[in-house]
Amino acid sequence: MKKSISRLSLAQLQDRLGAGTSEEIDEGATPTLRDLAETLSFSPGDGRIWLNDQRMVLWRSSTYGALRRELIASMGQEPARSLLTRVGYAAGARDAELVRRTWPDSDPVNAFHAGPRMHKLEGIVRPETIRFEFDIARGDFFADYWWHDSSEDDEHIAAFGIGTESACWMQVGYASGYASAFMGKLIIYREVACRSSGAEVCRIVGRPADQWEDPELDQHYFTPDASAERVRRALVPVVSQVSRPRADKPQPAGAATELIGISSSFSAARHLIERVAPTQATVLFTGPSGAGKELFAQTLHRISPRHPAPFVAVNCAAIPDTLIESELFGVERGAFTGATESRAGRFERAKGGTLFLDEIASLSLVAQGKLLRALQERVIERVGGLKVIAVDVRVVAATNVSLRDEVAAGLFRQDLFFRLNVFPITLPSLRERRDDIPLLMEAFLRRYAQLHAREVPGFTPRAVQALLQYDFPGNIRELQNLVERGVIMAAHDEPVDVHHLFRGGEHLQAQALGLDTGGRLTQAAALGADGDRLSRPAKGAGNARGPSRKDAAVYRKALVAARFNVAEAARQLGLTRAQMAYRCKRLGVI
Repeated sequence: MKKSISRLSLAQLQDRLGAGTSEEIDEGATPTLRDLAETLSFSPGDGRIWLNDQRMVLWRSSTYGALRRELIASMGQEPARSLLTRVGYAAGARDAELVRRTWPDSDPVNAFHAGPRMHKLEGIVRPETIRFEFDIARGDFFADYWWHDSSEDDEHIAAFGIGTESACWMQVGYASGYASAFMGKLIIYREVACRSSGAEVCRIVGRPADQWEDPELDQHYFTPDASAERVRRALVPVVSQVSRPRADKPQPAGAATELIGISSSFSAARHLIERVAPTQATVLFTGPSGAGKELFAQTLHRISPRHPAPFVAVNCAAIPDTLIESELFGVERGAFTGATESRAGRFERAKGGTLFLDEIASLSLVAQGKLLRALQERVIERVGGLKVIAVDVRVVAATNVSLRDEVAAGLFRQDLFFRLNVFPITLPSLRERRDDIPLLMEAFLRRYAQLHAREVPGFTPRAVQALLQYDFPGNIRELQNLVERGVIMAAHDEPVDVHHLFRGGEHLQAQALGLDTGGRLTQAAALGADGDRLSRPAKGAGNARGPSRKDAAVYRKALVAARFNVAEAARQLGLTRAQMAYRCKRLGVI
């Protein structure tokens, strides 16, 4: 954020935010509380709640209270406070990154105040600004808030009663993490009054760490000790080196060489390949088409002792039956017409490494019999040859059909099935690992922005919601294609929206619930095949609180003159892109 805001008094801040009893703000001052609420969606069908692309959990405040009591009882108060403060800090930093990524053109003041609004939206506490001022360029920061109805205080008081110390540990960590992420330096909040210590209302003050007289008193809680670290490892999911893209090893644009995911079904499959990788066992991957079987096979080879040797992949479905034997086992010169020289097959080329047989169910019964002998005896004969050649390869096979069903139907040899089914690993469909969709979206966005030399800041909340709810019949391969299409279709510095993604006849069906302006759950608007929401009459459209219809005509004229380039139309009218988009959306212009 290059723009800096010099000293703002409370009156100026309220003027900037349009603060009042209903906390309405200027129509273009995104993200408003309504903007944030619109990113919250409930998907009862698959048991998930999303805040933009972040999965949320709706749980009782008393459940958090029980967890807090257990931590204090098992660890002691100081280690528990340190742990909860650091968990809150990480949550605040993630929310700050979400706001900056979702509303990149937002005014810094309004972007910063999205943090307190999100705290309120999540039902954690109701903040009230006393004083707020900051200057990013100079590194100055000061904030003073009342905190009303703290849920963390309610649970602490219920468990331990009124004491002598403050108790809003996780909330203080959240505020510190959120402000630090925006300022690019450590901001420390202190709770100077707390209901848990007898105050009528909680109050926090935040300033840079170097502007507190004794910052080490607070920094102590941001540093894990040995006992807290054990609990942290149990609570915070760690993505292993296998599933985390390595920044120190650049990959060619468009390359897909790393597994990405944190969902339980993905993690189970990843742990299985980590377990079998050091052995010589044959592995059989099963799962739907597009689930990433070849990528898992490549990863298995890369983390195995055979990684210095070649990884050779064969798509059995792409090779005619008449050629499959020569492709796998090689051919001697003169074996048939056109065989002018001897050629090694895939088994020989993979010497010491891994041979990946994809779509193995497509092999004919004759080819299956020859493959079975190679697996059993570990020797092959080239087509037209008399010499027996010993092969040292690890065979990894993959199929998108049930080989047991194929055996029952007489289409696959039972003895070959049992030879391949030494260590089966089933890969989940993308519908079964929706928690991984945001990670995959970001990875594919970076990859294709680099590949196609495009500047794409991210996805709109509407696009994120559509992708999280989409059924993905083509699994990861389809998500990859959709994101690449969106990167190509989006204009320079324009986030990817729904109409950029779904242009190939995909069927979108609303399955989520959102919040209406009154805070009630309502069915999300349906999405048409072209990705546009089906129109619904807006409540209160054209009332005195919003821009007039005359303004709508001005905005529409500017859009037409700019060939519907929102950023260019905004420049013509002296607005930011966010203001222009918000007003046009509110008036139904776009």
